[in-house]
Amino acid sequence: MEKSEAKRLLGRAQDAFDAGEWQECAELYEQVLAHYPDERRSEVWWYDAALAYKFLRDWPKAYELGREAAARSPRGESDPAFWNLGIAATILREWEVARDAWRGFGFAVPDGEGEITDFGGMACVRLDTDGEREVVWARRLCPTRARVVNVPVTTGRRFGEIVVHDGEPKGERVVEGETYYVFDELMLFEDSRLPTLNVTVNVERAADLEELISLFAGRDFGAEPASGVRTLCACCSEGSHEQTRSLHAGAQQLALAAPEAEARQLLDAWAGAVAIGRSWSGLQPVG
Repeated sequence: MEKSEAKRLLGRAQDAFDAGEWQECAELYEQVLAHYPDERRSEVWWYDAALAYKFLRDWPKAYELGREAAARSPRGESDPAFWNLGIAATILREWEVARDAWRGFGFAVPDGEGEITDFGGMACVRLDTDGEREVVWARRLCPTRARVVNVPVTTGRRFGEIVVHDGEPKGERVVEGETYYVFDELMLFEDSRLPTLNVTVNVERAADLEELISLFAGRDFGAEPASGVRTLCACCSEGSHEQTRSLHAGAQQLALAAPEAEARQLLDAWAGAVAIGRSWSGLQPVG
């Protein structure tokens, strides 16, 4: 391929990128890179081609071209080529490459093999289910994976599922003076076995309701006011942050994430722990 032809194709590729025509963009870049893989600007071409495949959710191609982009990018300088490679490698469960990509980006990834599960910290993830969006709290497992710790209201989504999220923040939440970024979901990585249930509880004190929620949390189940504002709860917070969930006495709908038989046992144990004032009714699955 003559350089004049390569220049023409690169111009078309950039136009396609600007127009969001990802397939055409990626294919045009690949045509040029097949002949000019290591030109002065090839690092950018590899990156843009890999990014186009990421937008297409073509993870094998994003991984293939992302490795080429990362190989030509500076390590330890938060270069986005490593982030995008980390995402693609994680989705494909190429754990050794994912670990190296995160280190290349600049993260102090713990030693070990296999998937990373101890990255730590909390974030908000905007779930996207066929266009229906919902922001939930999630505990981060690695730079791009997080476990949902709210009981989602979206049909089909579950407490405890693991999602892959993008790296660019698209909003933020502030709790007790600390900022938590909101990331867009890229895909559901691992489903949860826990069904979602609804129940009506009656309490005389807000503390009674908090005790019930903590009882479920102690079994790695979910429980929260069904109509409450999504906030960071005490059982999920890091450090000294106080619980900000608003609880009150009286009748209240709760969303639960637990097997129904175990939910009944926990509800009975909670209701029977005091002489009066606690009761529950109407336990039923959602969806």
